[in-house]
Amino acid sequence: MKLIFTSLLVLLFSNAVFAQEDVENVNGRLITDDAVAKGVASYYHDKFVGRPTSTGEVFSNDKYTAASNTLSLNTYVKVTNLDNGKVLYVRINDRMNKSNKRLIDMASICARKLGYHYQGLAKVKVEVVSKEEGKRGILAQRAADAERSEQPENKL
Repeated sequence: MKLIFTSLLVLLFSNAVFAQEDVENVNGRLITDDAVAKGVASYYHDKFVGRPTSTGEVFSNDKYTAASNTLSLNTYVKVTNLDNGKVLYVRINDRMNKSNKRLIDMASICARKLGYHYQGLAKVKVEVVSKEEGKRGILAQRAADAERSEQPENKL
């Protein structure tokens, strides 16, 4: 009987541990990637270009990447500007300063594409998406960028 009881306890606790696999502790907050959140977005200052991110990558303002203190690293998200409806896919590859209360801090290419580069801040909705959807979205964005850069300028 003790063996059965012990086995049940082990089984219950192991399920609790495995249920936390996608949870990370960042700055004293528990983070999970199954949420849709609304908040304020900002974008990186140019002084961070060339510096390493939390994932070890070199930061570039021309990549579809972002920092978040509430999402796990290497999470793909769909960001919607709530003021104009523009949508963009980005990958979380960095952390913000611990005191930063913003939801997400993106590379400046993202701020331009979402239409808030001149304002500096925007109200956004951030939705976690699958790795496949995120990669497809970013590839499509890059393809659109390349297509636009190849088009000759209209001269009047």
